Amino acid sequence: MTKLLMRLYRPAMTPRYRIGLSAYDMDAAEFTELAVAAEQCGFDTLWLGEHIIAPESGGGVHPTTADQPVHHLGSVVDSTVRLIDPLTTLAAAAARTSRIFLATGIYLLPLRHPLATARIASTVQDLARGRFLLGVGAGWLQEEFDALGVEFRTRFGRFEESIAVLREAWAGGWFSRCGTHYSFGRVQVVAEPVTIPLVLGGNSGPALRRAARLGDAWLSSGTLDYENAARLRDAVEAACAAVGRTEPLRCWFRIERLDPALIDRFTAEGMTDLVVWADQLWRGPDLDARRAALAEAASHVGLGLQVRADTRTP
Repeated sequence: MTKLLMRLYRPAMTPRYRIGLSAYDMDAAEFTELAVAAEQCGFDTLWLGEHIIAPESGGGVHPTTADQPVHHLGSVVDSTVRLIDPLTTLAAAAARTSRIFLATGIYLLPLRHPLATARIASTVQDLARGRFLLGVGAGWLQEEFDALGVEFRTRFGRFEESIAVLREAWAGGWFSRCGTHYSFGRVQVVAEPVTIPLVLGGNSGPALRRAARLGDAWLSSGTLDYENAARLRDAVEAACAAVGRTEPLRCWFRIERLDPALIDRFTAEGMTDLVVWADQLWRGPDLDARRAALAEAASHVGLGLQVRADTRTP
């Protein structure tokens, strides 16, 4: 899968860096407009984060805020945050774009049955024609698990078992499972193999080790300054070496801002897949103003010069 991932995402002329956008707290209709504009401006990927529900009390502080730059000044999940389903929204964006890669950043995998996830993800990939990445995480908000009737303490076991189910489902044909959390008789999700790269999230030591063992790629959690990014890059490399992984794990680093000097610092150290928060660039009183602001920001870092011809087969 990793070799295929690298081949699918290699431009005809490899740019010095690729920039993605990470969106959250945004209406679904506006997200599709952002997807169209981001593709036109030369952004490489567009990520959409999620939470399913907002609990009335507790749970709003993201675990990365203790030692990283803070992007969301308020609660990550409360009654004012606009929560949307990522897979249906990305499907809509896929129907309106043809080049930009669309990804969940991240999808809370243990909160759904993996067969249901396998079905809808394969549908999104069909619409995206190979441009969809499923970024997944185990979750951190216990109130969310409690509300949906999923044991919070079992989330990591469910996470790993769900990945195994997804791999089997997308391999095509009939399969069955008798597992710790999921058991079912012979079923089929797709008849022919479907390629959906799995991008694992999380910055902790266990999360990085899971990414090295189970993932096709890795996306950093929260917002990283350069020092934390370099530390995590080294930790990812060490985790890959520890499990005997010989193929490189593609890594996306979510950075503080779209700044040429900062980008140069990252790329000089081999960190060339960078992601910035969309709401830093997609700003203005109306859609026209937001499109103009995004285009100006993209031009400022030379993205328009890096827009490539699409080499994938529709």
